[in-house]
Amino acid sequence: MQTAAQDSSPTRNPANTHSLLRMEGVSKIFYTDDIETHALSGIELEIRRGEYLSIAGPSGCGKSTLLAILGLLETPTQGRYILEGQGVENLSFSQRCAVRNQRIGFIFQSFNLIGDLTVFENVELPLTYRRMNARERKLRTLEALERVGMAHRLRHYPSQLSGGQQQRVAVARAVVGRPSLLLADEPTGNLDSRNGEAVMELLSDLHSQGATICMVTHDPRFARHAQRTIHLFDGRIVDENTEAELIREAKQSAAEGHGSGAPATM
Repeated sequence: MQTAAQDSSPTRNPANTHSLLRMEGVSKIFYTDDIETHALSGIELEIRRGEYLSIAGPSGCGKSTLLAILGLLETPTQGRYILEGQGVENLSFSQRCAVRNQRIGFIFQSFNLIGDLTVFENVELPLTYRRMNARERKLRTLEALERVGMAHRLRHYPSQLSGGQQQRVAVARAVVGRPSLLLADEPTGNLDSRNGEAVMELLSDLHSQGATICMVTHDPRFARHAQRTIHLFDGRIVDENTEAELIREAKQSAAEGHGSGAPATM
């Protein structure tokens, strides 16, 4: 017998099976006293299954707000958000929580690991909310830790890990539920360059295995890992680059750098 929450959920539309999600005319306005802040305006976006998308732009342009709406942490003021054929822009709080738990994985800049829990317990935590049996939770948790190369640290606590190791654990927690969509908010922001590159390689590996990834980054080096990059400015999408265009720009920039040096003097 279905619950009332299930009965009130929108039905899925099987059309366009290659599209994982679509946003149509999405806007977000924050109201504070007498001030209106237009964080997003008229966003039109489609992400296909298995795609790796990066969202770039200056600070305050709406990147994090867009990611929050994609992750159902915020609701749009206007517009439609269709995830796997289901309109999710008007879901109740409890329905959004259920969709997040089943279909969306999050990787945060600050790791957001729970200090009192071991590595294993941190990664296992999302599965406990699904009321999954202990045996299945253990198998999935170990599998996720193996994927990120952290199974040997499963009994350690976050304080006993380096920043790069903590982010690997955070990635394992994000993928343990086998989500349809993986959202990464500045995943290298608190890491040095070496660990940042290692995390980006890990995300690329996950993408090569079929993961759909949407990443916010301000670093053009890391945006080039994605197949497609959209650029935000003042809450609007103002530009878009494909992987081929990003590679071509990188090569051109490198060539200009080599050619701009002053001639050697004797």
